[in-house]
Amino acid sequence: MNKFTALGANEITKNITFQGEMHQKFFLLYLPECRSEDVYHQALIYCLGISRDTREHVEEIYDFETGCIKTECMKAGWQTSGSLKIIRMAFNLYCNDTPTVYEKELVLSVFRWNRRSTC
Repeated sequence: MNKFTALGANEITKNITFQGEMHQKFFLLYLPECRSEDVYHQALIYCLGISRDTREHVEEIYDFETGCIKTECMKAGWQTSGSLKIIRMAFNLYCNDTPTVYEKELVLSVFRWNRRSTC
């Protein structure tokens, strides 16, 4: 990976190593769209900018207005094994959790298990 830094670029990018020019452009374009430019949002946008797939579908992955993760993107037809890994890593760094589209089923299975064990 090369270190890309443009003159006058945001101070945040000063010590960041980008995969390439498209990665850096994505980071500089989308970080200001976030509700905050803290390290959590920096990690999220950095990770989502790694792959062309995640860059092209960023609006399906993250809601910039609410700051919420769109877990339904994990079932999208455009997903590859690589993009899924990138999204899981990005979400883990952003909110210290790995997303799942099966959250409702997981809660129900835990509830059923607890219910059986108390009967």
